[in-house]
Amino acid sequence: MPCGYFSETTKKVLFMIMKILGELALVGAIASVFIVAAQGRAAERAAEEAAGRDYMRTLDEVKSKSKNRLVLASWDYESNITAYNEEKLLQLSLEIAEEEKESWKETMSYLWHEFEDQDLKRMFQKYSQLGTSALPEDLNQRLIQAVNNMQATYAKATICDYKDRTKCDLHVEPDVTDIFAKSEDPEELKHAWLEWHKAAGAASKGNFTEYVLMENEAAKLNGYDTVAEWWLSEYEMTNEDQFATLWNQVKPLYEQIHAYVRGRLRAKYGEDVVSKKGPIPAHLLGNIWAQTWNNIEKFTRPYPEKPDVDVTAALIAQNYTPLKMFQAADEFFKSLNLSGVPDLFWDRSIIEKPNDGRDLVCHASAWDFFDGEDFRIKQCTTLTSAFFKTTHHEMGHIQYYLQYKDLPVIYRAGANPGFHEAVGDVIALSVATPKHLRVVGLLEDGPDDLESNINQQFKMGLEKIVFLPFAYLLDLFRYSVFRGITAPRDYNCHFWQLRESLQGVEPPAPRTENDFDPAAKYHVSANVEYMRYYVSYIIQFQFHRALCQLAGEYTPNDPSQLLSNCDIYRSQAAGKALGNMLQMGSSKPWPEAMEVLTGQRNMDASGVLEYFAPLHEWLKMENERTGEFIGWEPSTVQYCTQEQRMAMEDLGFKEKLRKYGGM
Repeated sequence: MPCGYFSETTKKVLFMIMKILGELALVGAIASVFIVAAQGRAAERAAEEAAGRDYMRTLDEVKSKSKNRLVLASWDYESNITAYNEEKLLQLSLEIAEEEKESWKETMSYLWHEFEDQDLKRMFQKYSQLGTSALPEDLNQRLIQAVNNMQATYAKATICDYKDRTKCDLHVEPDVTDIFAKSEDPEELKHAWLEWHKAAGAASKGNFTEYVLMENEAAKLNGYDTVAEWWLSEYEMTNEDQFATLWNQVKPLYEQIHAYVRGRLRAKYGEDVVSKKGPIPAHLLGNIWAQTWNNIEKFTRPYPEKPDVDVTAALIAQNYTPLKMFQAADEFFKSLNLSGVPDLFWDRSIIEKPNDGRDLVCHASAWDFFDGEDFRIKQCTTLTSAFFKTTHHEMGHIQYYLQYKDLPVIYRAGANPGFHEAVGDVIALSVATPKHLRVVGLLEDGPDDLESNINQQFKMGLEKIVFLPFAYLLDLFRYSVFRGITAPRDYNCHFWQLRESLQGVEPPAPRTENDFDPAAKYHVSANVEYMRYYVSYIIQFQFHRALCQLAGEYTPNDPSQLLSNCDIYRSQAAGKALGNMLQMGSSKPWPEAMEVLTGQRNMDASGVLEYFAPLHEWLKMENERTGEFIGWEPSTVQYCTQEQRMAMEDLGFKEKLRKYGGM
């Protein structure tokens, strides 16, 4: 019908309809173009993701080989410290650093942020962190040399015997450690403390300052302001507030132990040596670093008439050897239906100090050679109750390696740095119980009465609870250095301010800026982040609580099934749950690994408090009965100048200390 027959209104309506249809056709056409383009881009992304997956498989093989070469060279150096092995390690480190820079460039050429495969994306994200290899070769060489120098100083440091000043070949392990374990002479202990800190600490101050400069440069090249933020990123944190929260949970228990021990030390040595309200002199606590106090348990035990749970004599009487101790630890894991160590472990580990006169790092350590077959421990074992536990701890690291050995190399690590340490310690918690020691024949049958349980908890508290402030402050100190708050002239002053404020200890003699006491601790000299140990001493009790419930060994609020008496030995249910978590390595964020075992997604000190609840109640009553002062007043030992103290006020240093749980 001709359009002239339509009314004007109808014509307008038809015109509008035709216009809309035309526009819709245009939109459809444009949309089709975009759809085609999007499909093309999706295809490109899929192709790139497939290429990325192939690249990651190839990179994994390359990294496995390079890590194997580097760990082999590190092992050679640490087990035989010579100029040749040091140079070999240095040159290989530089060579691999250059290789890593090249692979990093290729890694970053992929648009991995757009990948849909979250696992592949996680691998690329981890490889996007170049580490210290990001440094130019000359700066990387300076960093490696500074750390090697500190390690060598620590490993070669010796002191003279207090009673025979011509005998000057005493190393930290086992000689100095043995002095602090056995001597009750304050003057001998003071001599050993001062000489060790002079030999291993002061000499490394220059190298530490150099190391801080180079390490901070590497942090910046990896996208962090300082090494402090870099280290914190391993816990998926941006600051240390959560660590402070954990410390504030356990601080009341620590203060009760501190007050009780100070009272016992004062009774033993007199008020002229140990004050009634001040910090405790660090050389009197049975350990060169005062990080654990279990060696003074013999004269601070709540109920001294009760027998001590120490199996040193039994180990000797039953003809144990270092090898037999390691075999016992291996059997513990196999009883959980977990993996035994491979034959290569027995062939290549160093489990006793060689008697050929070589210098080596005796500090116990477990090694993964990243080939899925070679795992070793280096430990200068002696037949003591402490080493029986340490051996199980180190074998815990090996078990972790065995469980995640089939993962890509980038995932062969603990879920966060504290997990690895916690796994070893959670086994040691079972091993240390009288129940387990009786099962393996190292302890005679005896009653598990309240007094014996308090003694056992106290002994464990001298190891586990008193360690927490030391572990916490060691990295708070380094964070402050890395952030430029603590300058080289203030190293020792700020270090002791932290030790007094958080730990309640003081040096046995005045200290100056020429001293550098932090480097007398292996982990500072070896560039090992230490907050992992603090975290591990918290989360191991979360792990322990979960495993004990699975093993039917712990029921909350049941005095017949205390958490401190739990032994998971031979529990396959506990072993399965532990293995499930270990097999994840670092393939998932740590809260997911935590949840697999504990049902929780956060770090929490409630497990610590449950474990030590009977001891905490006993200490509160005992300290009130004896009138002990809880906490500590300022030290009278000089370790900061007046100028340094005024500068700390200007920096707000004491306010920061209070924020992080200090006195």
